Amino acid sequence: MTEDQAPILDFWGPLRKTTQSRIGLGRAGDSLPTKRVLEFKAAHAAARDAVHEPLDSQTLASRVEGVGIGAPAVVASSVSTRSEYLRRPDLGRQPADLSAITSSDKEIGFILADGLSPRALMDHGEQLLSALVTVLGERYSIAPPVIATNARVALGDHIAAAMGVQTAIVLIGERPGLSVADSVGIYLTHLPRVGRTDADRNCISNVHPPEGLGYEQAARVVLGLVAGARQLGRSGVDLKDTSRADAVTTGVVASGEAITLD
Repeated sequence: MTEDQAPILDFWGPLRKTTQSRIGLGRAGDSLPTKRVLEFKAAHAAARDAVHEPLDSQTLASRVEGVGIGAPAVVASSVSTRSEYLRRPDLGRQPADLSAITSSDKEIGFILADGLSPRALMDHGEQLLSALVTVLGERYSIAPPVIATNARVALGDHIAAAMGVQTAIVLIGERPGLSVADSVGIYLTHLPRVGRTDADRNCISNVHPPEGLGYEQAARVVLGLVAGARQLGRSGVDLKDTSRADAVTTGVVASGEAITLD
């Protein structure tokens, strides 16, 4: 390291501790330092593995059953292999067989879908579901959960219709990146039915503590959105998340008591 490089590295050092982004990587001649190159390759490999590794649905089912809302049904999309899942998103939105699902008249239905990162669901699915049940279970009835493999978000509409619930909440593994390979997204659809579009849903993304959104914080956002969707009669682009607003001016928004709708 030359004397003129030292101030640059000192400048970026504290900033790197505040983000998972690759910033201030330094130089070794005309290229990156070997350490940074190896870190990049390791992150790329982790992202690829997260996409291709199949979901261990039996292990996840045993964990989910411990949350206390019933034994989960396990269903699959029309995809036959993980490779086909990546090539045919349309098949990931269609169910193969939903006969394992029992219809109910419950208000909330949870669908745990592997999505593009089954690893994310294995790492965070049980804890996130538990946090959601804790805040929602005090106000709403909850159906036994469903685990969906090789699933895209829209498969949740088919599943929720079979469940007979008023609001579907899909927990799904998000597309892995070079900083995070185990992030979970939450998609909320009020009055779900086959044919709903992304405009009819609300999404809370980047749930992956400790670096990303925490379980309890995500659950509070979902609680507010559920209350707002029931008040408005729909979810999607007309329903706004106000959980991060100043409690002094908006009331007890974080707990879902006050909802601002556009």
